[in-house]
Order: sequence, then C-alpha cells, then structure tokens
Amino acid sequence: MKKSQFLSVILLICVSVSAQFIQKPLPYAYNALEPFIDAQTMEIHYSKHHAAYIKNLNTAVFGTDVAKMSITEIFSNVSKLSPAIRNNAGGHFNHEMFWTLLTPEKNTKPSADLEKAINSAFGSFDSLKEKLNVAAVSRFGSGWVWLYVGFDGKLAICTTANQDNPLMDVAENKGMPILAIDVWEHAYYLKYQNKRADYLTAIWNIINWNTVNNYYEAAKRK
Repeated sequence: MKKSQFLSVILLICVSVSAQFIQKPLPYAYNALEPFIDAQTMEIHYSKHHAAYIKNLNTAVFGTDVAKMSITEIFSNVSKLSPAIRNNAGGHFNHEMFWTLLTPEKNTKPSADLEKAINSAFGSFDSLKEKLNVAAVSRFGSGWVWLYVGFDGKLAICTTANQDNPLMDVAENKGMPILAIDVWEHAYYLKYQNKRADYLTAIWNIINWNTVNNYYEAAKRK
C-alpha cells in the first residue's frame, strides 16, 4: 500500500477549500454521549479547543504557499513547516476524525472483515481494547492513541504526542488511521479528573464501529 494511496483516503474525512479550513457541524448534540462524555466537556472541546485549532491554522497559513495545500499535502511536508502549522493542522484533522468516531447509537460493531483483521493482529477484540488502553494510559502527557493500517496492510496500534498523527512525514509509525482516541486532558478532565483509564474504559461504549468499518474498507481499497 503506497503512502499516496493512504493519503487520498483522508480526503473523505477532512477537506480544505482554498486553504480556508472550516469546522464541520458536530454530528450529534453535546449531551448525546452522556453519561460517558458529559455535555459540558463536549461543548468546550468542540466549540473552544477544536475551533481554536482551525482559527490558528488559517492564521498560520495565510499569505504563504501552504495556503494552497490540502491537509494531506501539509502532512506530507510537515517536517518542513512551522510548529504552528504542524500543531494546528494536526489538531484540526485529529478532532474532525474523532467526532466521526463517536456515536450515541447502541450496538455498533466491527464488520466481519475488520473483526478478522483484529483477531489476526491482536488475538481477539478484547485484546485489542486492552492493548489500545494500555498504550493510551502509557502516553506521557498529551496526545492520541491510534488503530491504523500500516503500509503492509496490517492493523497496528501507536500513540503520538501533542497533535501529531500517523499521516505526518515526521511520524515514527506511519499508516492510515481508522480509529483515534484523544487523550489530552481537555477530552476528559471535567468528568474523570486525572483518571484517564476510567475515560478510556468508558469511551468504548460510544465508539462508532460503522465509521471505523468504513475507514478500514477505504484503506483496503487503496
């Protein structure tokens, strides 16, 4: 699987229009994910944190050659760009993807193909959850944990610091992300305080496996 093929899939998630990056509407109400994520956290996270990344990204690229780049082109060249562009482009994309991966709908589940890949890579679905949670708890400071498809076509888990992701040319582990969980404190602190492990246990109740399935199928087709 070529890097360019992986990157093309990301256009399904986040699109720039003449370098004016915009925030898509949240696909559910702020209180829709309760009791697992409270309404106040969702409102602050979406309307303050994510919105700030977009505003700062647009400011950082204004009047530069980067203003002509898509988000995927920014990630491919992020090692050559300013920290402001790197951090805010990552912050925008990561959150845009994260919102699509949460749902108030009950009983979504991995597709047969994804379940087979999970069993092959991790032994079982429960083992995937355990390994991903351990990785997330072990991420020092702020960052993200990812389930991604590597360039070998296999599922793997990694974490990234701050707002980095596996699509960036600076990433230690590169590939197509299909599941992302935000482990910055602003994602959980109002409800869970410093108990990141409790937040990680709770969030599995609201993962939108229909979306994860779609990202996985898109990755396989490329």
